[in-house]
Amino acid sequence: MKLILVAASAAILVASSAGAQSNNPAVKDPTVATTKATAKGHNSFTESQARGRIAKAGYTHIGKLTQNENGVWQGQAVKDGKTVTVALDYKGNVSVH
Repeated sequence: MKLILVAASAAILVASSAGAQSNNPAVKDPTVATTKATAKGHNSFTESQARGRIAKAGYTHIGKLTQNENGVWQGQAVKDGKTVTVALDYKGNVSVH
């Protein structure tokens, strides 16, 4: 009986942690908005998802992305021949800094 409870608890834990990523509707929203400023908050996007979203906003040559202290993904990218610092907030908005 204890083994069944442990297995059930482990399954619930795995399911809840996997579902946590999809709790942010912005992760599922395919539209990309550009903003002047990024919003602070826990970012549910993985680096790969952030990279894809930045690319969808028209940026190329996206460099390494890192999360800053506000949960915003940041890195260098190119748009219209210019290298800029781009950022992606938890809402899925892309901005240039």
